[in-house]
Amino acid sequence: MPTEQRIIASKPTIGASGKSPAAAPAAEEPEGEAKGGKKKKLVVVLLALLLVGGGAGWWFLMGPGAASGEEVVAEEPAPEPGEVVTVEAVSINLAGGHYLRLGIALQLTAEVHGEVSSAHALDLAIALFSGRTVEEVSSAEGRAALKEELRHQLAEAYHGEVMDVYLTDYVTQ
Repeated sequence: MPTEQRIIASKPTIGASGKSPAAAPAAEEPEGEAKGGKKKKLVVVLLALLLVGGGAGWWFLMGPGAASGEEVVAEEPAPEPGEVVTVEAVSINLAGGHYLRLGIALQLTAEVHGEVSSAHALDLAIALFSGRTVEEVSSAEGRAALKEELRHQLAEAYHGEVMDVYLTDYVTQ
């Protein structure tokens, strides 16, 4: 009679890898899933950190948080008003045969000492108002916009010595 050999316990033999051929694929799947899962978690964590860092950078450099850094910078104090120089009224030709009688006064800063020539101011006013339509110079919005533009031009031309301009004579026909 032939003897039958039965293996009751499978103990690894010395020098064997310890894995049976049937158990090898099953053991690799959980290990592969663990590595892939770790990579996915790492990518998610890195993306989250990148988003938080980018959001914080935007907040402090360009967003509402950036305004706090600007408050530290001291603003230049507004100039003190000084003398008011009245410029004689002139008639300016408008479009369509109409004209504008314009008189202005220059509000100088307190830092101005001596006389200021009004010729340059008059030249700028004539250049700004000439050729405009009656409707443009007659409307409240148009008059305010032209006055603001003249004030800006005068501040640049007089290097900050003129802080405002007043319309003392303003008649259209």
